[in-house]
Amino acid sequence: MSFTATPSVSPLLVNRQRRWLEPWALTALVIAALVAIPIVSVISIALAPRENIWPHLADTVLPIYLWNTFVLLAGVGIAVLLTGVSTAWLVTMCRFPGKRLFEWLLLLPMAVPAYVIAYVYTDLLEYAGPVQTLLRDVFGWQNATDYAFPQIRSMGGAVLLMGVVLYPYVYLMARSAFLEQSVNTLEASRVLGQGPWRTFFKVALPIARPSIAIGLALALVETLNDYGTVDFFAVRTLTAGIYDVWLKMNNVGGAAQIAGVMLSFVVLLIALERMGRRNKRFYQTSSSRFKQLPEYDLHGWRRWAAMTVCAAPVVVGFIIPAVLLLRYAVKHFNASWTTEFQQYAFNSLLVSTLAAFSALTLALFIAYARRLRGSNTITSVSTNIASLGYAVPGAVLAIGIIVPFAAMDNAIDNFMRNTIDVSTGLIFSGTVFALIFAYVVRFMAVAVGSVDSSLSKISPSMDMASRSLGFKPAKILLKFHVPLIRGGMLTGVLLVFVDCMKELPATLILRPFNFDTLATHVYQFASDELIEQAALGSLLIVACGLLPVALLSRTISDSRKLPVH
Repeated sequence: MSFTATPSVSPLLVNRQRRWLEPWALTALVIAALVAIPIVSVISIALAPRENIWPHLADTVLPIYLWNTFVLLAGVGIAVLLTGVSTAWLVTMCRFPGKRLFEWLLLLPMAVPAYVIAYVYTDLLEYAGPVQTLLRDVFGWQNATDYAFPQIRSMGGAVLLMGVVLYPYVYLMARSAFLEQSVNTLEASRVLGQGPWRTFFKVALPIARPSIAIGLALALVETLNDYGTVDFFAVRTLTAGIYDVWLKMNNVGGAAQIAGVMLSFVVLLIALERMGRRNKRFYQTSSSRFKQLPEYDLHGWRRWAAMTVCAAPVVVGFIIPAVLLLRYAVKHFNASWTTEFQQYAFNSLLVSTLAAFSALTLALFIAYARRLRGSNTITSVSTNIASLGYAVPGAVLAIGIIVPFAAMDNAIDNFMRNTIDVSTGLIFSGTVFALIFAYVVRFMAVAVGSVDSSLSKISPSMDMASRSLGFKPAKILLKFHVPLIRGGMLTGVLLVFVDCMKELPATLILRPFNFDTLATHVYQFASDELIEQAALGSLLIVACGLLPVALLSRTISDSRKLPVH
């Protein structure tokens, strides 16, 4: 009798194999792979273009694109830091009239897309606008040679207006960090004789630096993603370069190479953000966590200065644009409220809703897989890749989606023609599917963050008790977790929905023929200097952004509620 030796298998190896083969882990990995398709596609096209025009780009327009992008990022970065950090500190640590009102008013500019505010202020401040017309009437000036007035359509105008609408990213993160400060640390600074300014620069600001770095990175990514503002102001950035090379020069490879440069900027921003948070960890005791923060009473000119600092970005970034848009929308309502406009509004609501709920569904899979498996390799990698899309500008995503989807359409069409002599046409690249896919990839990180944050607040003992009662993971999620995280899910859906409503670069490229959204409608009319006809669409986009802003404000304000005894 002979025996065959069976090699022993390590239990640890078996456990690892099971983890890779579990449905939740596999689903998370598949979702991450789908998100990675556009990025991999852009890189592969850039490295092996059909017609390599990189030397021509490097010798001609690329230096201009790079310099303008760098100046824009630097200017917007300084603007959002100064505005966001100063206003967050004032409403958190100082006492002055209107403080409670400014806490949520300062978030309102987040509801206004940068390209909308650019159109409004151009109409307001250009030579034929009401401001310069009034100045000429008052002072008796005859033409532009009689006085000097800053050009709104310039790099300075783009920096100012984008800074006004993007500072809430820094404000949100800075205020959250200031609210989470340890009271003991602030009181110790006071005992040591440090005044408000020294306490801010030596204690509060270093503690809040990691959060501020995250907010700054988000604002700069949105700056990179912008196309409407820079195109309207004729500021030739990398985003504008992608459109120029792709649509005007008809060279996808060159556009992908510029997109690769943009990805390098994104990687640099992420690296700088990580460096800003590296080795910056601060802890406080639970007793000091829920104490009332000490506030500085402002008197005299300091009180008025604080009110002015907080009111200026709200007035410039929201009130003036909202009032002008409302005036234009009411005056030209009959001309704007057409059958075509209603169809554009329906299109926006349709694709934004589908994308928001698709992103939420995928986010639930990823976040729950991470909860089931902890921070092991597969779930960590899947979560990081799935969240990467938010850092990729819409124009870059559009290239990474349209090229592989078009190849799939051609392959399917050729197969069907050769098999049954039927043409399938465009199934992916020329339909709403490509647009929704782009929205989901770009904004899934928002949904993942909301769902993951809500799931983390549920005690693991609930999962253990449910498993002991014989419930499977899927049933535990649907029966117990989903009802408990409805608030986080609602926040995630609303945030993704609003982001989709405002998204312009990807929509311009990926939308099907004869399919417009409110964003493209506003862009087209404003580009033709018809801001009055674009006002109603702009106002609807702004109105859709107000509810998530209110939810964010309430969430931040509740983060330091004192416990009820």
